[in-house]
Amino acid sequence: MTLIKTTREIELLQAGGRIARKAIDEAVSLARAGMTTLELNAVAEQSIAAAGATPSFKGYEGFGFATCINVNAGIVHGIPSNYRLRRGDIVSVDLGVLYQGLHTDVSESFELETHAQEQFLQVGRDALAGAIAQCVLGNKVGDISSAIQATVERAGYSVSRDLAGHGVGRQLHEDPYVECFGRPGKGRQIVEGMTLALEVIYQQGRPELSLAKDGWTLVTKDGSLSGLFEKSVAVTRQGVLVLT
Repeated sequence: MTLIKTTREIELLQAGGRIARKAIDEAVSLARAGMTTLELNAVAEQSIAAAGATPSFKGYEGFGFATCINVNAGIVHGIPSNYRLRRGDIVSVDLGVLYQGLHTDVSESFELETHAQEQFLQVGRDALAGAIAQCVLGNKVGDISSAIQATVERAGYSVSRDLAGHGVGRQLHEDPYVECFGRPGKGRQIVEGMTLALEVIYQQGRPELSLAKDGWTLVTKDGSLSGLFEKSVAVTRQGVLVLT
């Protein structure tokens, strides 16, 4: 069941979304070669706490950190560790913020100190922008999914077939799920008050995944580079409102 949000809830989600955006921007801007992913996690967690909010991920289903941080073939749910970042790594930071009882979710991928994979990363940004543009009254969830798939596959990459975006707000994960592939005009109708965490989850190779030994991190089975871009949005009568 889709949980429709009130105007007041959307205002609170905006406030929480600003906290999430600040935290992830600080983490991305401070990332350096030689820094551990645990240290990067601490940057984001401190930013969230300083704003009077709580990390949504910490304690969720036993997860122990404020962020999921994935590197290169790691695609989602990466556990911050003593791994030291290296120049040229593709790093994905994913975090959620709980503020005034409501969750927002955001992810960014970036290349550390080089630009060899900028074309690959730009495709993810473009796919997310296209997905957001489909969040208008009267459209269907399939219109969002189809837009992501078209942008990614047109560039010669593949979208995840096992991972998806989702509703967000009163819970961290709500209905509907928003897959990275689909057909226009199919799925749940987009209505006023719907809040979604749109995710572009994609890789340079095939979409099959493997679970790492840590029991959390999912990696591309063929070892290809992956990317993750996510923003939380609200659908309003005036148009789509980007929360993060």
